[in-house]
This record gives sequence, C-alpha cells and structure tokens, in this order.
Amino acid sequence: MRRRSIAVTTGALALAGAAVAGVVVSGGGDGADARGKGRELPPATAEIVRTDLAKSTTVDGTLDYARRRAVKSAVEGTVTVAARSGDTVTAGQRLYELDDKPVTLLYGQVPMFREMKVGDRGSDVLQLERNLRDLGYGGGLYVDPRYDAATAAAVKRWQKSLNRTPTGKVGRGHVVFQPGPVRVVSADAALADQVGPDKPVLTVASTRPVVRVELDQADAALAAKDTKAEVALASGKSEPGKVTGTVRPESAGTEGASGGDGAEKNGITVEIALDAGKSALRGEDAKAAASVTFVSESRKDVLAVPVEAVVALRGENGGYGLQLVEGGTSRMVRVETGMTADGRIEVSGAGLREGMKVGVAKE
Repeated sequence: MRRRSIAVTTGALALAGAAVAGVVVSGGGDGADARGKGRELPPATAEIVRTDLAKSTTVDGTLDYARRRAVKSAVEGTVTVAARSGDTVTAGQRLYELDDKPVTLLYGQVPMFREMKVGDRGSDVLQLERNLRDLGYGGGLYVDPRYDAATAAAVKRWQKSLNRTPTGKVGRGHVVFQPGPVRVVSADAALADQVGPDKPVLTVASTRPVVRVELDQADAALAAKDTKAEVALASGKSEPGKVTGTVRPESAGTEGASGGDGAEKNGITVEIALDAGKSALRGEDAKAAASVTFVSESRKDVLAVPVEAVVALRGENGGYGLQLVEGGTSRMVRVETGMTADGRIEVSGAGLREGMKVGVAKE
C-alpha cells in the first residue's frame, strides 16, 4: 500500500508542539493564569480559529466492481461459447456455453448444488420457481419449496426456449445462481477449453461500482463498515463514499483464495461505495488510479490553534497552556487539548474565543 499522508492525534503530539515552540513554562497552577508585563512577547502570533477538524489517511485505490468472485463449472465439459469480458448479464441470459448448451444466470442466494427434479424440496427449488415466474414461464405454477408436476411443466417450457431437451429436470451444470445481475470481469476459460469443478470459467462481480484499496493491518480501524471516505478520481472530480466491507484477497482466479506474497496476506482489501453510485464514474477511465481519503474521526465547530502554539506547563499540576497576547502584554492560560489534524489542535478553556492572538514560534 502506498500511503501519502496521515493526520494523527495524541497528547504526545501536543507536547512535541511545545518543544517546537521552545517554550516550557514553570510552576503551573495559579501561575499559568498570571498576567506579566515583564513576560517576553512571543516572536510571532496566530489566531484562535473556529473550524472543523478531521483525522484522515490517504491511500491509492483502483476502480472496480463489488463482490468479485470466480464461477466454476459444476460438471466437466468443453467451452463452446466463451464468456465476454465487460458484458452485463441478467436473469435468463447466457453466461457461457458448455457442450453447445447455454449455462444460464438465475437469481438466488443458494448455489446450484444438485440436480433438481420432481419430489425435491428446498430453498433452491423456491428460488428456481421464482425465476421461472419472473421470466414468464410460471403459468399455473404455485411458487413454493416443492418441485412438483407444475414445476416440471414450467421447466420444460423454459428448456425449449433454450434449445435444451425438455426433460423437466434442471441439471447441476445448467444454471448459475447469483444474488443479482453480474458484470463479467474476465473470461478465464477460452473457446475449446476443458473445464470442470476445479477450474474457473469466468470471474464476475456485481454491477455496483466501487473503489478498492489495500490497507495495512495497522490501519484496520479504517476498514470498519460505513467509515466515511472521499475519493479523488482521475478526472479531478471528488466523490464522497463509505466503506461497504472487506473482501478476501484474490489469487490465480480462485474465489476467496488467500495466496500471494506475505504482504498481500497481511493486508486488508476494502471496498468503498460512492454515494452517487454509477453516475459518479460516468466518463472515468476504468483503469485509472483513484486517491482515497478515509475520515476516521472528526470534530465540528471547535476552537483550534497551530500545534506549535501549545506549550507544556511544568509543575505539580502540569498540563498544557497557550500564551495569549493582548496589546503589549501576554499571559499564560491553561487549556484542554483534543483532536489534532492538518497542523491544528483543538483547544478549550475558560475565556477562550475565536480571534484571540496566541504566541507561536517564528518561522
């Protein structure tokens, strides 16, 4: 993963800011609020501002489609019509042809794990009947988990339309169930290739575009579902999105494999859905890289100062302070610090307000 920028927040960072400013105030306690005519004025000042802060990490990403996975043939055979990369396939349409017969896409969550015939019962039968109904072959069919004579009759009508022998049975290699329409990412088997359960025929994904990124294990918190992200596309457009989840790394076209080198195994692959969906990628180069900024924490409408304005208060009470500059005098006030981002740190304390001047080190 190529990380280009990161904003972090810790108490130690505030202390580091004090070191940058070169100011450590002794005493603490009441002395932190003392007005001093003789106190040296700082070499430079900055204003307390009211702003939004966001902690973010920016990494490189690629345009892709969600839920990429391999499709294997349930039976052995010869590819007589190969899948076509880039095609979008919907229910009832051919994914590819095996032994001169179409392998058809149908919608459903349950994979095709058996031949279906009269007398069978199950959720796979139910989703088959829903597809037959939706494709217009369900006349007289009562949609339920039972494969009966009405189911077989509907299957025969459907098989005739596919130029298959109307047996009334659905073989394991005749259909592929997927949750919805799919986009063919790649044809893994070419014309005349011999295929079977051990070899992918094609790789598919959903039709929903996403941006895919690789995160280090150290950034695992960013992989949480619904983490907000801002995606900078190659065209210059910036699109909001959020993490939809993690996916297992791919290797050699096998679904869910964890192969590859150690870096891949230890990384986290994340998919980000764009709020605008497909329209956000209209006209974009599908092979171009994208820049993804994850927003893991944010604070709205807070008072903030440059990090180097915060100084460490030494003494029994310790803590942090700001050197307020008012006219020709200055005083040290105790503050509470919060989130840090983009060189600014959140501060709060009695009497602090937007526009006040605070001391900082001279650039």
